[in-house]
Amino acid sequence: MSVTPLRKLVRAGRNFELTWRYGFNLAPTLSYKLGIRQLSLEGRRVHEDLNRCGVALTSIDRLLDDQHLYKELTTAISCLESDQAEALNAKRVTANDTTAIGEKTFNVELLGSRPVLDPNSIYARFALQQPILQIANAYFGMYTRLRYYNVWHTFATSSEARESQLWHYDREDHFILKCFVYLSDVNEAAGPFTYAAGSHLKLGLPQEPAHFVEGGVRRSTDDQMAAVVPVEKWIKAIGPKGTIVFADTRGYHKGGLARLQDRLMYLCMFTSQASQSQELFEFPRTLKALPDKAARFALSNPFSTHTI
Repeated sequence: MSVTPLRKLVRAGRNFELTWRYGFNLAPTLSYKLGIRQLSLEGRRVHEDLNRCGVALTSIDRLLDDQHLYKELTTAISCLESDQAEALNAKRVTANDTTAIGEKTFNVELLGSRPVLDPNSIYARFALQQPILQIANAYFGMYTRLRYYNVWHTFATSSEARESQLWHYDREDHFILKCFVYLSDVNEAAGPFTYAAGSHLKLGLPQEPAHFVEGGVRRSTDDQMAAVVPVEKWIKAIGPKGTIVFADTRGYHKGGLARLQDRLMYLCMFTSQASQSQELFEFPRTLKALPDKAARFALSNPFSTHTI
């Protein structure tokens, strides 16, 4: 299907921050500025690291004063792992299959590929707690939408790096903030999330790395990335269970190349209302209105008319 001149113009407009912010996202930007909230000391540090590098590491202990939601999250995920143990063992057998282009056989989404958005679930409530949502909104400088949450179980494999295990960046919005919470210890052998510091649009690469196309997506090898961003500027998110990684995935990143041990983590994703991401949630017929404005906007359906 051909792209019309109007659609080309719209796409181009989203690439310029002023147009993206004050054209496509005017209402959430102004509303956020009128109701801005102070970040905690650790929240401010995370925000500063995000602005400077595009990625920031913290932990449950440092960021969350109240850890009851984390404890509830770990309990729920333990139940998921137990309930799906037989299915996980069956999928582990095909984890090294490289023939299915566009399919991450090394990774399982425990909530399914399109989870139902449930504000009452621990997966939504964890993402919408103030320390996390405030960092997302502060990074964007506007109210953001919660576009995805899930639990990923990544298998240890021996096949060549492929799919998201190679360097790439997400293209659906001007900024795309993902929050990863490690639910197992993640060292070099468990495929840590890795980020090319400074490759996000708040700074921008001086040039694009060489790449090849895999399943319609541009991918780069370590050598290709090193020619643009030196290896010493790669940030490997290694840490124990309870580590939290915030990353603007509009910058170059990779992860999941686990070799000796599996990786288990929860993740959620925030975008602007102007994101061109496909809808990753199944929306229920009705959503209970939340009293908090930021959380209410975060849960709103991007394909319906919404007033902040």
